[in-house]
Amino acid sequence: MDPFVLFWQHIPEKLHPELFSLGSFQVRYYSLMYLVAFCLTYVLVMYRVKKEDYPFSSETIQDLLLWLILGLIVGARLGYALFYNPSYYLSHPLELILPFEFSGGIRFVGISGMSYHGGAIGVLLAALFFCRKKGIPFWKIVELFSPAVPLGYTFGRIGNFINGELYGRVTTVPWGMYFPLDSLHQLRHPSQLYEAFFEGLILFVILWSIRRRSPFDGFLFAAYLFGYGFVRFFIEFFREPDIQLGLLWGGIFSMGQALCLLMMTASVLVYFLCKQKKKSV
Repeated sequence: MDPFVLFWQHIPEKLHPELFSLGSFQVRYYSLMYLVAFCLTYVLVMYRVKKEDYPFSSETIQDLLLWLILGLIVGARLGYALFYNPSYYLSHPLELILPFEFSGGIRFVGISGMSYHGGAIGVLLAALFFCRKKGIPFWKIVELFSPAVPLGYTFGRIGNFINGELYGRVTTVPWGMYFPLDSLHQLRHPSQLYEAFFEGLILFVILWSIRRRSPFDGFLFAAYLFGYGFVRFFIEFFREPDIQLGLLWGGIFSMGQALCLLMMTASVLVYFLCKQKKKSV
């Protein structure tokens, strides 16, 4: 076998999720990727505020970002429990918020299991609450943030890749990889990298390039919802379904694909709602 191909296939097995550890305390690359994502989002949003004449102060954006981070974490956790494993968390509700596993004794495992779609809902609810509290137009805020979000999301998926989680389905393609968490140890699609590139980088380039040509507030948000849902829907065909769910509807679609269909539907509704609102002004 080509030495480069052999090296490529085993990259995930050579990566270490922890940057360093002190006893039971660990600093993981995945957490750092989240910090990078938040910082990048803030920098890009502030660039738009300064260069594109958005009527928001840096203090307002900083306060809002804190609310969005909280909404993301809570929404992603609750979304995972609701969409992907409701029966388990109904039986083990404390594990929803505590980093311990209680079955068979108490064991520290960290808080795992996050849902993008749940996180997106949490972010929107946090933004809506903040905007109403501060008297800020909600659609202008989501228009401001929408082009910046995908680039940050790229780093989240890179974090998944370093963790060796959310890997793809079994494959024979030459760029397939072996992941350490795969008990079957089979060659699989690096679906985390597919998502980082298409849902993250490519979607960011598209939205950032058209941000000044948005015809009305809410347009970029609708474009983001549809673009992410559309790309993720197809990438899910290469991603291993959650083991506790498998494929739904007779083995056709995954839960992620079902949620993406709802997401694309929501994008169409947002588009026509905001377009109609623009006409009525």
